[in-house]
Amino acid sequence: MENETRARMTELIARLNAASEAYYGGRDELMSNYEWDAMFDELSRLEAETGEILPDSPTQKVSAAAEENIAGNKEPHEYPALSLAKTKRVEDLQSWAGERDVWLSWKLDGLTLVLTYDGGKLTRILTRGNGAVGTNITFMKDAIQGFPLTVSDPGHLVVRGEAVISYSEFGKLNETITDPGERYANPRNLAAGTLGLDEKRLEDVRRRHVVFHAFTLVHTDKEILSWGARMDWLDTLGFTTVERERTDAAGLPGVVNRWTERVESGAFDWPVDGLVICYDDTAYAATGSVTGHHATRAGFAFKWQDESAATTLRMIEWSCGATTITPVAIFDPVQLEGTTVTRASLVNLSEMERLGIGACGQTEIEVIKANKIIPKVTGVIRAAGRYEIPERCPACGAPTREEAGVSGARTLKCENPGCPAKNLKKFERFVSKQGMDIDGLSIETLRDFVSAGYVHTFADIFRLREHGEEIQKMEGFGARSRENLMAAIEKSRTQTDAVHFLTALCIPQIGQDAARRLVGAYGWPGFVEAMAAGVSFAEVDGIGPERSGAVYEWYRDGENRAVLEELLRTLEIPAAEPSGAAEGSCAGLTFVITGEVHQFRNRDAFKAYVEANGGKVAGSVSKKTSFLVNNDITSTSSKNQKASALGVPIISEDDFIERFGI
Repeated sequence: MENETRARMTELIARLNAASEAYYGGRDELMSNYEWDAMFDELSRLEAETGEILPDSPTQKVSAAAEENIAGNKEPHEYPALSLAKTKRVEDLQSWAGERDVWLSWKLDGLTLVLTYDGGKLTRILTRGNGAVGTNITFMKDAIQGFPLTVSDPGHLVVRGEAVISYSEFGKLNETITDPGERYANPRNLAAGTLGLDEKRLEDVRRRHVVFHAFTLVHTDKEILSWGARMDWLDTLGFTTVERERTDAAGLPGVVNRWTERVESGAFDWPVDGLVICYDDTAYAATGSVTGHHATRAGFAFKWQDESAATTLRMIEWSCGATTITPVAIFDPVQLEGTTVTRASLVNLSEMERLGIGACGQTEIEVIKANKIIPKVTGVIRAAGRYEIPERCPACGAPTREEAGVSGARTLKCENPGCPAKNLKKFERFVSKQGMDIDGLSIETLRDFVSAGYVHTFADIFRLREHGEEIQKMEGFGARSRENLMAAIEKSRTQTDAVHFLTALCIPQIGQDAARRLVGAYGWPGFVEAMAAGVSFAEVDGIGPERSGAVYEWYRDGENRAVLEELLRTLEIPAAEPSGAAEGSCAGLTFVITGEVHQFRNRDAFKAYVEANGGKVAGSVSKKTSFLVNNDITSTSSKNQKASALGVPIISEDDFIERFGI
């Protein structure tokens, strides 16, 4: 092998492994999926051309980086958990399918788990690990959703699936983390971190709503030779199974396009990084061989080809956030995935250097929308000159400094700990609909007010009328828009309730749901009095010791207390009595609501009624569910099937109203 080729392969292996470790370990991503796939494909091609595979090549192993922080006993898999070969060409899927029927399903982006049942009971939960050995996390069996603890089959059962967290649940958790630098990068990172928690933090695992989606029945003592029939059988046993559609080679292009459109719409709630096809004939699938770490007939993964465009870099905007000053590329508009794109993050100084960014106006770049969502600069086509790193913070004018993080990535930071831009995200949450709900105060407007020196604290927002003449002269403002903003601020000052106010305070881990529970338990100003008295909130349903500790630490900080006291002098928060959550027609009961509703305005209104009457609403059916509410009682949906398997009563909305009132 030529030295140049070997050096390139060594470089690719190092960069791919470092990126995988960062991605699966929950740290900042070093490259996009697009770049990782391109490098992986290049390495695979070089290995095929040279006939040599260097040590630690990612083409020869199932990555266990996601599980480095998962503590527990390491145990061998009964059946190796191999990965799938992948392609970006639908034609390859068609060729692989041949004349046989195949099933297409989502390639969920989570952590693979393997469940074992014997004698009708769940006996083991094993992570994928390196494919041959995983970590035993059976102690989490009551905290993860999507599978039964007991099944009607008395034989030996092995089920493989993906543990994932939905985008909506991911968003709710990140809302409770006020420092953007501490937020999770994506649901995949959150799932990895959650399954790394120990037995003392099972309540945190439950609160994050990790859902297991079975994607294959690895073993059963029954003779079921159809993959589709095996999945249907798992449905009847009470598993949440991956969504699927049967097709053949001729039908694959249409099915792939239809499923791709669902992802592009932005309405799909589960994180996916592609599609998977497998043969319906499981006997035929089992006859495949193992090549590297792939089982040749176990399945074939499809990953989307990102659409790219060339454009010219016009300027670099340096945006000061809570932890770093982030470079953002501003470029000539391009059309990508049906939308116009003009800007994309350049991540940090190391990434700019790796890409080879040159001077603005002289650098031509390639841009994609990674996974059809996030604009990303993937390369430099032509560059000249050199970009300039600002020596002063763009927000406060304080000196900047370069700093290398634990991963070695170089970032730019503001030296001023009191820089108002570092707290901009807190202001954004304070005025959001979940908080004080001040219409017209976008993050861009807030940034302008902070930069102009009008806003330093939350209470300053309610004194903006003092700067009314200056605001009217700002770009985008006139007399009418200024008065509309002032009216929205005054409305917020006099009409905000305690739950929204508590959410707005940016107490770590206290989002709107937690705020509602705390105000419901203590009333207002009873909650403030309880904080001042150092009362523990750990026994409040849904709070627990971690959130209670976060409240205590927040209130113990003198600056936070000063902020609270100033706001209480400025605002008119109406008093609220404890709700007495233990009382009411739904007290002590847990409901799961699914499908369309017709008596209540929507499911949120239905949920609010249940909670106001002492009940709870869960997202999935479990042995703790009291009732499943579904207006289609005879439906064969997975929730209905699971409720039937667990003996949970299924009632209609009318039945609910008859039993529990309205």
